[in-house]
Amino acid sequence: MKNTIILIHGMFQNPKSWENWISFFESKGYDVIAPAWPLHEGEPAALRQNPPAGLGTLELDTIITAIETLIYGLPEKPIVIGHSVGGLITQILVNRGLAKIGVAISSVAPNSMVTFDWSFIKNAATIANPFKGDEPIYMDEETFLGAFANTLSEAESRLAYDETATHDSRNVFRDCMGSSAQIDVELPHAPLLFIGGEEDKICPADLINKIAKAYTDEGSATAVEIVPGKSHFICNEPGWETIAASIENWIAQRPETNISDPIVAHYQ
Repeated sequence: MKNTIILIHGMFQNPKSWENWISFFESKGYDVIAPAWPLHEGEPAALRQNPPAGLGTLELDTIITAIETLIYGLPEKPIVIGHSVGGLITQILVNRGLAKIGVAISSVAPNSMVTFDWSFIKNAATIANPFKGDEPIYMDEETFLGAFANTLSEAESRLAYDETATHDSRNVFRDCMGSSAQIDVELPHAPLLFIGGEEDKICPADLINKIAKAYTDEGSATAVEIVPGKSHFICNEPGWETIAASIENWIAQRPETNISDPIVAHYQ
């Protein structure tokens, strides 16, 4: 039986960032879906040149609703893998009983969790800046290298920026610090794997460990792995194949991988 994997991108990216992962997991026999967030469809370069109207008012709940709608159209619960804000959405979907396995990579934290790491505070303040209102936040090459892909060379980062970077909505990140990102970490849950990068300046390793430790149900599987030398661009920097293979191996070992789990309505 084939399992469906949904890959959820984060801020400043779109499904283009998952192309290698789509090929990898399809080669392992999975059906793979990598949906674009609303207003994130298309080539990143074109989206940077002509930011979609309304991008600055995009909210986290709008993204979650779009992905939930996709899941409700599937015959059974998918395996969900998300990066950054996509990792937070993965946790929300697991909390709502809509994923049979969740993998959160370099995940934004739920429940207003923070770390006092200076790079985290600086990047969070820049994105959430209340004085900017609904103006989108425009990702540039310098910021991409300094904060997002800080383990790459300047040339590597420039290429990665050209191929994958998008602009984004401040309101999505602001919502990550509010009620839309509240979950019950004490509930029994589907298996959750957290992956972090040791050099991540946006979602630092200590925050990833803090998130994983917040899940307290002893009957539920929760695992965490911090990968040395990796930045927030962990899913596409050199060595991504090793990380993808480690995740696939962890998924394959879960009993839930081979169990049909139909989707039922949930109520918040």
